[in-house]
Amino acid sequence: MNFDGLPPLREVIEHYGLQAKKALGQNFLLDLNLTGKIARTAGDLSQAIVIEVGPGPGGLTRALLSHGAKKVIAIEKDERCLAALDAISQHYPGRLEVIAGDALKTDFSQLAPAGSLVRIVANLPYNVGTELLVRWLTVKDWPPFYQSMTLMFQREVAQRIVAEPGSNAYGRLGVLAGWRTQAQIAFDLPPQAFTPPPKVTSSVVHLVPRTEPLHADVNRLGRLTEAAFGQRRKMLRQSLKALGGEALLEKAGIDPTRRAETLSVGEFIRLANAI
Repeated sequence: MNFDGLPPLREVIEHYGLQAKKALGQNFLLDLNLTGKIARTAGDLSQAIVIEVGPGPGGLTRALLSHGAKKVIAIEKDERCLAALDAISQHYPGRLEVIAGDALKTDFSQLAPAGSLVRIVANLPYNVGTELLVRWLTVKDWPPFYQSMTLMFQREVAQRIVAEPGSNAYGRLGVLAGWRTQAQIAFDLPPQAFTPPPKVTSSVVHLVPRTEPLHADVNRLGRLTEAAFGQRRKMLRQSLKALGGEALLEKAGIDPTRRAETLSVGEFIRLANAI
């Protein structure tokens, strides 16, 4: 038995036949010290409803509950994992709700009652992590339904989220995250912490929404960053041709010969508002 009175995760995986599936982007984190560290990074959970995506055998779920989360709502696509999660639910009566379904088809803003303190904490499946983050960064209503996000990504993706203008990693993700949140890499996890070990280092990113980000239309900013970074080696007058090119840049007071990675988040907002 472990500190929480439940069986070790390796035994859980063996008992329920939960070998990780590559098609689902699964890499299970079995080290309960590390899952505990993720839970602590998310902050005070005692009043929080925590939304978790892809709990798998429940390592992070257990850490969140043992670190005092008021309630955890876990969305799991892999039906093989439901029995293992049900055992955790019975161990923590009334504090774990498991939704069997696809996170990409879930309306996260409707999961918790209005006015709840919501934190999103997840070891995101590699194949849907970036798409989910972009959706959470571009929700229509702001401030959003969540108070913070503590998410695990491949280190390369994490670096793109926190990237500053002028760096090679700076792109659409860096603009969106920098516009609406304060994001930082909390810590890294080596491949051997997972089963099966991925080929890359992973990083936990903590994002806190800005209360009053600069005003911009989400869809315009999305189109703009996609066009600008889709041809990042080209001058902006060329890469933004379809959106107004040189005339648009002059309207926003930006030199048409500059390249996308040199623009600050504020300059991207100015451009989006000039479209």
